[in-house]
Amino acid sequence: MAAAALSPSAPAPAVVPASAPAGTAGPGWRAQAAMLPDGRRMHLHHGPIDLVVEAFGPEPEIRAALAQAEARFASVLDALVAELPRLRAPLPHAAPPALSGPVAGRMLAACLPHAERFVTPMAAVAGAVADEVLAAMTAGRSLTRAYANNGGDAAIWLAPGAAMRVALGAPDGVTGGRAEIRAGDAARGVATSGWRGRSHSLGIADAVTVLARTAAAADVAATLIANAVDLPGHPAIRRGPARAEAPDSDLGDRLVTLGVGPLTPDEAEAALDAGLSVAEDMRARGLVEAAALTLAGRTRIAGAPRLAGPREERPKP
Repeated sequence: MAAAALSPSAPAPAVVPASAPAGTAGPGWRAQAAMLPDGRRMHLHHGPIDLVVEAFGPEPEIRAALAQAEARFASVLDALVAELPRLRAPLPHAAPPALSGPVAGRMLAACLPHAERFVTPMAAVAGAVADEVLAAMTAGRSLTRAYANNGGDAAIWLAPGAAMRVALGAPDGVTGGRAEIRAGDAARGVATSGWRGRSHSLGIADAVTVLARTAAAADVAATLIANAVDLPGHPAIRRGPARAEAPDSDLGDRLVTLGVGPLTPDEAEAALDAGLSVAEDMRARGLVEAAALTLAGRTRIAGAPRLAGPREERPKP
């Protein structure tokens, strides 16, 4: 999963959140908070979760907002670990699981509209954590802008008239795109997924970046669109069981992409078209605001014109 840099701040470290094993304990698993060297951004770390948060506004309000973010973050991981078995289970078409924690609830709410596909609530975990911490950070505060960046899955808060530029992460060899989110826009979340990231993918997209109303919604949508960018059975694509790569993976024995060999232009276009169809369907249903899909130097854009994808490589004559 590629990191998103939110201007005017510098990029955050690209760390993909994941689930902690139940029963894990010790000093390394206590939530930690530290200001980064620029003196503006706070790094929140707990086990495998890394967030960078930043607020803009009067200095006393910024300090209070960061303190609120730190306080809320302290219990996020423990609550998720307590519900891991249910969070790792595929969603049924009916009778969704009963989840008690607020972050787990955000994950479930983001994934339920996609229950017709294979999906577990874990598909929205990074975005849901970002949403939850941002909500706590901004509650009762007088700010102009704020964000919580969870390894590239970012939740954004904007006061009326404010805007934030988002530098979109991209795979090796591809120039990253950009997006601007304004206060009047519906989008408040951005997420990126693809087979090159540390999160496993069923598809072959180099990167799929999504803007949605929440970071959790963007997270699950990016995952599912990236899964759909695919060429099933293609000999240049190397796959293996998810469980062999990560024994506790919620994907079980499903085949995840481990490598993608050379593709012809027509093959890359066909795979992107498959993903674009899913992205456009989600957009028509109001589940995403925009999406940028990249594969082999080619790009497809669905939605808002302010979402610009990586520069496309033109075939050489």
